[in-house]
Amino acid sequence: MPAPEEQQPASPVVATSRTIDIATSLVLLAFAALLAYDNWRTGMSWDATGPQAGYFPFYLSLVLAGASVYGIVKEIMARRAASEPFVRREQLHRVLQVLAPTVAFCVLMQWLGLYLASFVLIAGFMVFVGRIAWWKSLLTSFVFSAAMFMTFEIAFDVLMPKGPLEALFGF
Repeated sequence: MPAPEEQQPASPVVATSRTIDIATSLVLLAFAALLAYDNWRTGMSWDATGPQAGYFPFYLSLVLAGASVYGIVKEIMARRAASEPFVRREQLHRVLQVLAPTVAFCVLMQWLGLYLASFVLIAGFMVFVGRIAWWKSLLTSFVFSAAMFMTFEIAFDVLMPKGPLEALFGF
């Protein structure tokens, strides 16, 4: 059975592989520059006792910078060749269907705690992405969150982020 994107006409290209390769190389180059500066500041030479703390990381950051520059130059030199699509609009939409709720889960966990935020995340995924009946989604979310609570809080006595619901029950 062909993949869903093969069954429908191709959606517009959001980004090409060349664009993503260059953007990734630029981010890595900036990270390498930051690492090189910080390790130079820490000390990247030899002293009386041997190499300073930044010696090895400084040279690793130079290798990372060199690899990043190589990636940028390689992609610029290949600009005449056609670049493959990296992501199409439909594919990006499916990725964002997972990414946005996951980011919301991380934010909500700060106020709701792990278990209530997990309940909301699982129920939301099941209803909106999986198109599963709301009552099945709520039941499954409740059973999973309760099992997770019993496993971590009661059986293993592990400290997990708690919210107002757990405080209401004295945990």
